[in-house]
Amino acid sequence: MNLLQGTLDLLVLKALVFGPRHGYQVARWVRDTTEGTLEVDDGALYTSLHRLEKRGCLESDWRQSESNRRAKFYRLTRKGRSQLKTQTAAWASIVAAVGKVLDAAPAGGLA
Repeated sequence: MNLLQGTLDLLVLKALVFGPRHGYQVARWVRDTTEGTLEVDDGALYTSLHRLEKRGCLESDWRQSESNRRAKFYRLTRKGRSQLKTQTAAWASIVAAVGKVLDAAPAGGLA
């Protein structure tokens, strides 16, 4: 499923709230958490990670991964935690509004 613009940044921030991860771990967390409904494209993921780092929402350092390879691990900054809170509230509002539209009864008995 394609993600709406801006959604990926929110998913990345949420994935990192649990602690530092490298890109593959972020993508795997999104896939596993959504039971395969959302797949994150590598190009889009790394664009998001770099954008969030440039904005000061993430910091990174190089470490050994679980497969003993060198990988860049990302972690949330204070600004990133604040951004996650703000974006989560905005998405909750959007979800509630879309839910109202989908639950609306047809006017005048139209189906």
